[in-house]
Amino acid sequence: MAENEPGLDPLPEDARLTSLDERLAKAKSEEAIRSGEGRETGEDGYRLGNRVLAELIGGMVGGALIGWVLDRLLGTSPWFLLGLLFLGIAAAFRNIIRISSKRSK
Repeated sequence: MAENEPGLDPLPEDARLTSLDERLAKAKSEEAIRSGEGRETGEDGYRLGNRVLAELIGGMVGGALIGWVLDRLLGTSPWFLLGLLFLGIAAAFRNIIRISSKRSK
C-alpha cells in the first residue's frame, strides 16, 4: 500500500554540488601540501636524528682537530686538545638542545 501513496520523488543530483565538492577536495589537498601536513612524520624524525648525530660528531671532531693543531704549533701537549674537545662537546649539546626544543612546538 505504501507504494501507491503519493510522496516526494528523489531529486536528481545537482551538478553544482558535485563541482563544489570537487573544488573543496582540491583546495583541502593543496592547503595540506602548502602547510606541510601531507608529509610523513617518520621522515622528519629520521632527518632530526641525522642532524643531531652530525652536530655531535662535528662538535667533537672540530674541537679535537683545532686543539690538536694548536698543541702542535704551541708545544702544549694535550691541553688544547682536551680543552677544545670538551668545548666542542658542550657546543654540540647546546645545539642539540636548541634543535629539540624548536621541534616540539
